[in-house]
Amino acid sequence: MNDPLEGWSPVQQRTLNVLRRGGDPVIFNPEFVENVRAEMREALDHFAARLDPDEEIWVSKHRIASVLECEEHHLQPDEFEWTTANAKGTIAHRAIELLLSWPPRLGDPTPIDLVDQALARLADESRSIGQWINGLSPAEDADVRGQTAVRVTQFVENFPPLSPRWAPVTEASVRWPNIGPITLAGKVDLLFGRPNGRESRKVIIDLKTGRPNARHRQDLAFYALLETLVREVPPRKVATFYLDSAEAHADDVSERMLETAMRRTLDGIHRIIELESENRPPTRQPGVSCRWCPLGESCHDGLAYLSGRLATN
Repeated sequence: MNDPLEGWSPVQQRTLNVLRRGGDPVIFNPEFVENVRAEMREALDHFAARLDPDEEIWVSKHRIASVLECEEHHLQPDEFEWTTANAKGTIAHRAIELLLSWPPRLGDPTPIDLVDQALARLADESRSIGQWINGLSPAEDADVRGQTAVRVTQFVENFPPLSPRWAPVTEASVRWPNIGPITLAGKVDLLFGRPNGRESRKVIIDLKTGRPNARHRQDLAFYALLETLVREVPPRKVATFYLDSAEAHADDVSERMLETAMRRTLDGIHRIIELESENRPPTRQPGVSCRWCPLGESCHDGLAYLSGRLATN
């Protein structure tokens, strides 16, 4: 019998071992799940009563993290604009999505083939990234293609081949609840598996470059909470796959993880309402977000924090 892992690299086999199921089936207590959903629903109703009748709040992992890290930074205007640095992730995700549904009759696509197809499809969209792609010069286009191809190559070479039986999905959007002025929302980089009754089988994966930090694990716990609220069956595992180092850092989903994510989310929503709706003055808390804070040179606390980090590195 042929070895199903034959031809896989050591990294691919190692990642599979981190993500695969093992031991007894994971089944969460239905009463615990229902209590989490009920407590979240009650808390959101309480928060909604503090809002103006026409006010709405969109809660994402980014908004929760920003308000908990530094309230003053959180209130700064979001002057987002597309660059090669932030666009390559979106393009790479679309390329990986194409890879998962690529027809076998067309043979194995190269990473640059996938990137070109992803760019063409995104350029046809009316979203802002489509306008940005269409405005690129030939040199800028080549730069985007090259940097994105590196990311896709890293995924193809180092991540286990995803069987269709695993029901893989990229850019999976989820939101809860579907009514009311406060909505929790997220978009998962990669998700595979599906529940079997109440047995937890889903795995949620974030694809990252750079070094690990605590925020990555907190973001994944937020996704696990969202999945629990929407599907009523928590995922069994969450993981960050670091493309640069070809390492998967995984955590089993537990009641403690979900409870901690719930408290953190509710704390974040409470602060958002205090700051944005009730006009409480913000506090300043230096941290990793100082590196891209628009306050820049005017924030002495942030400059001192960054100087201290440079001195210890």
